[in-house]
Amino acid sequence: MVIESFEQLRDKVQAAGRCKVVVIAAHDAHTLEAVLKTREEGILDYILVGKEKEILEIGKSLGHEIDPADVIDSQTDEDAVEKGIQLVREGKADFIQKGLLQTSTLLKGVVDKEKGIRTGKAMSHVALLDVPTYHKILGVTDGGMMMYPDLAKKKDIAINAVEMFRGFGYERPKMAALCAVEVLNPKMQATVDAAELQKMAEAGEIPNCDFAGPISMDLAMSKESAQIKGFDSPVTGEADILLVPSIDVGNIMVKSLLMLGKARMAGCVVGAKCPIALNSRSATFEEKYYSLLACACMVNK
Repeated sequence: MVIESFEQLRDKVQAAGRCKVVVIAAHDAHTLEAVLKTREEGILDYILVGKEKEILEIGKSLGHEIDPADVIDSQTDEDAVEKGIQLVREGKADFIQKGLLQTSTLLKGVVDKEKGIRTGKAMSHVALLDVPTYHKILGVTDGGMMMYPDLAKKKDIAINAVEMFRGFGYERPKMAALCAVEVLNPKMQATVDAAELQKMAEAGEIPNCDFAGPISMDLAMSKESAQIKGFDSPVTGEADILLVPSIDVGNIMVKSLLMLGKARMAGCVVGAKCPIALNSRSATFEEKYYSLLACACMVNK
């Protein structure tokens, strides 16, 4: 099954059976609301790590009696991170949901050489978007983690995103390495990197995808625009993943689609030993819910 909408994403993870999430710093209403909804739907079981009294009180305010047996008390973010990651290392949790803590605090624990869950390759953020004006889900990477990746890091980002989409049923995801223009310009480093990535993909170094780069946004989204400009690629008008040149481009693009395009979003970190549902602390319940679904799908692929 190829997932083309968040509704299909929910249907797939419901059919796959329960997996288990550990929520780090779970004393947050939107996070708990999302996690409790997935449990009601038969998608997830959970372990909640954080300030136990607050977690239980928030649960009551949401109309739920949370079992204290599902809660591990932790009074500091650093301790919660250590305890949560240890549960993943021990195989007691399948993935992580970030709660009410700084992203930097969580990632510091994730990359810890002795107690973390790094794999040796770069980790990256993928924003998964369900945009009303596009005919399928769309991945944007990396607008949330790597600031100004060099060519080697862009290769890792691309591979991570392809692996994620293959877990969503895409045999060969179509990836567009976005630039301001669709031609190589030595004065524009983004186009130089995109052209090199295209060569890597053709050589099998970024496997299992159709790749186009450099390519402008209009060509990635519209076959008609590509035909007018004479740009021939299987990616045009059918892009699954938008590989952006910097965090600035990705962040602005995602927020523009959310604020102006009425998109729905899930945010995930990939490249560690398990997926991480990672959103802003101010993210809505819906965004955290969809992020949980995306990570559950990757676990159950």
